[in-house]
Amino acid sequence: MDEIMVVYWSQTGNTEAMAQAVAQGIEEAGKKAVVTEVSGASIDALKAASAFALGCPAMGAEVLEESEMEPFVMEVEGFAAGKKIGLFGSYGWGDGQWMRDWTERMVNAGAVVPGGEGVIAQEAPDDEALEACKALGKALAE
Repeated sequence: MDEIMVVYWSQTGNTEAMAQAVAQGIEEAGKKAVVTEVSGASIDALKAASAFALGCPAMGAEVLEESEMEPFVMEVEGFAAGKKIGLFGSYGWGDGQWMRDWTERMVNAGAVVPGGEGVIAQEAPDDEALEACKALGKALAE
């Protein structure tokens, strides 16, 4: 059975809840989801994968978390070309600019972002956001 990794960073649990919903969509589509925090993720496993998901909330002035997630994403940019990469995360302020910036980075690195944008939720993900995360997981599994 094919495995699809869902790598995330979460401070309050909102992005973790979204990661679990992405994983549910992957499993419902018949693939195995491997959910892991970025601190325990393997860059080599992602290099070998054709599709995976990355999740991170907006931090500070609408940027990725800077100590773990940003360096990880910088590494991913080096091998993103041709990969299907789903993006997701929550935010508490702003309008989602961090996700637009992140999507643009991945597309510029050659990745295919399902739906052309990441899935975002303001604060805790509501039912609509969780359904969007499941749909993202299914798109990654196709």
